Amino acid sequence: MAGERIVIGLSGGPEGEILIRRAVKALDGAAGGEVLAVHIRSAEGASRESTTALESQRRLVVELGGSYHTVAAHHIVEALLEFAGHVGATRLVIGQSRARPLARVLAGGTEARIIRAAGDLDVQVVPHPLAGRGTGRRRQRNLGRVRVAVGFVLAAAVPILLQLALAVTEHSVATAVLVQLAGAVAVALVGGLWPAVVGAFWSSLLVNYFSTPPVGDLAIHDPQDLFSLAVFVGVSVAVAGVVDRSARRSKEAARARAEAATLGELARAATRAEDTVGSLLEQALDVFGVRGAAVFSGPAFRSGAASGDWPAPGDRPASGERLAPPKADGETGRRLLASAGELTGSERDGTEFAEHTVEPLDDGTWLVLFGKAVPAADSSLLGAFAAHVLAQLERGQLAASRLEVLRLAEGNTMRTAILRAVSHDLRTPLAGIKLAVGGLLQTAVRYTPEEKQELLETIDECSDRLDGLVGNLLDMSRITADSVRPLLKPVRWLDVVPPALTGLPPGRVRVVLPPNLPAVDADAVLLERVIANIAENAVKYAPASDIIVTSAAGGLSSAVLNGHPAGELRIIDHGRGVPDRNVPAMFRPFQRLDDLSQSTGVGLGLAVARGFVSAMGGSLAAEETPGGGLTMVIRLPLSTGPDSMGPDSSRHGASPSSSQQEAAQ
Repeated sequence: MAGERIVIGLSGGPEGEILIRRAVKALDGAAGGEVLAVHIRSAEGASRESTTALESQRRLVVELGGSYHTVAAHHIVEALLEFAGHVGATRLVIGQSRARPLARVLAGGTEARIIRAAGDLDVQVVPHPLAGRGTGRRRQRNLGRVRVAVGFVLAAAVPILLQLALAVTEHSVATAVLVQLAGAVAVALVGGLWPAVVGAFWSSLLVNYFSTPPVGDLAIHDPQDLFSLAVFVGVSVAVAGVVDRSARRSKEAARARAEAATLGELARAATRAEDTVGSLLEQALDVFGVRGAAVFSGPAFRSGAASGDWPAPGDRPASGERLAPPKADGETGRRLLASAGELTGSERDGTEFAEHTVEPLDDGTWLVLFGKAVPAADSSLLGAFAAHVLAQLERGQLAASRLEVLRLAEGNTMRTAILRAVSHDLRTPLAGIKLAVGGLLQTAVRYTPEEKQELLETIDECSDRLDGLVGNLLDMSRITADSVRPLLKPVRWLDVVPPALTGLPPGRVRVVLPPNLPAVDADAVLLERVIANIAENAVKYAPASDIIVTSAAGGLSSAVLNGHPAGELRIIDHGRGVPDRNVPAMFRPFQRLDDLSQSTGVGLGLAVARGFVSAMGGSLAAEETPGGGLTMVIRLPLSTGPDSMGPDSSRHGASPSSSQQEAAQ
């Protein structure tokens, strides 16, 4: 049974669950087996199916590892066998018919017809408790070829039989007309309009010849008899028209129910999928029985255009007529938006559409079904399906537009904040530099060596402050633009912590790190910047506190990132700390503790630090220090060695010089 593929035919009734479980049980122990459940939806069967049962059966099939399909077709047996042949089924599982025994005999039995037409395909008929109990709903009556043929036979025979019955008794013209009228109504109920019309005229001739004086002659002497015959023909034709219209509307209603059920299932499946357009195209393969489906955007065809172009929406054909454009030569400028199924290279390029179905979605978008011309009877279903696809395309465009608007709004907020920072915070160190340089350039003033030294130190201090501010602004702009590309490699904490603290006052930060800490995957340049920003922030807001850089207790961390072990570095201060409610705002750009305007930064240090840590695949969190204060915790994935860094580097898109480039910027 290796590689066996079982197709389950679902009728829309509750017995489908039994068929699914029986098919899955048959695959137990089979290697590479597959179960495909298919529901053939027809106009007649749509009124008898249960949407709730089908949805429950779909979920069951998926849970048990199979796939669920829906096919709209007029002939259930042919469509079921065609689907089984298309997917290469080795066995077909169907349920025993729910029709009553007499109905099965008259109709021939669905399972018997499937077995006769299946050929070499193994067909398994599964009994169930509902077999033979009836469908529980009245079958929709509609006119078919057999019924119309029977109507013509009755139209010829019934008037003769009724006239023979009238011949054995004495009767008036009115009696003959009423009897024949009853026969015409019966013919109309069976055969519809045209058999009833034929029967009415045939009955009128018989009544005229055998019952209207002079008998044995088609001439009519009494005007009342002529009027009676005219009323008889008119009533017969009117009744036939009502019956025919009722039958046609019943058939149209059944088709509409089938189409509505199909579209409802398409909508439900689309809402469950992440790629809604792709999901709809996948279902189009089953619904319309095509090998491929695609959505294109591009130029439209106008009257007189070159062969192979598509018709424009304004040139759409009449109702029921499907489009089959010839092959196009060369490039068409059309772009493939989404596709499903099997498409050739020329079909993907938008140059091969001969003998396929093309449905316009809007002025520049087209739905193409490959491998089959959709019949005119399904034109309304195809149009509704195209409307669903267009709605999902517009939904995706709106979502993309919303993301773009949010990105632009975030960029505007960032630019506004940068302008504010430039107008205030950056001018402070510039003013200090200009003031000191201006003093040194004064030739009329003589400075002592101590005063000159003080002015030079002011210039140096303001330059360092300005360099830090500009660096943070550039870093934040790269983080916002998602252009940070770290070069990950094994890095030890002791290799990056001392260089990161070189710019701080000596003795302000104590480093307490075991020498045997495991390496983490990080970019050394970015990690130094992270530690420097956090340490500078601690020195600034905890001036009288002892600041310690250490690791987890004992040097070993139990932290994990995405299920993998992580290394941990803690920067601890015993200042006034930050309330829990203010911790999220602390990592936002241009935020200062208590909005201190006299601070030397623009509120980007922690935002840049968190952005760099996230780019390296780690996390940065703030915790309360026992006894008061703030502890910043950096977590990065533990390194497994240089050989493991290739995939990571390619994942981040880093080049060997990316760290140096970012450091230079």
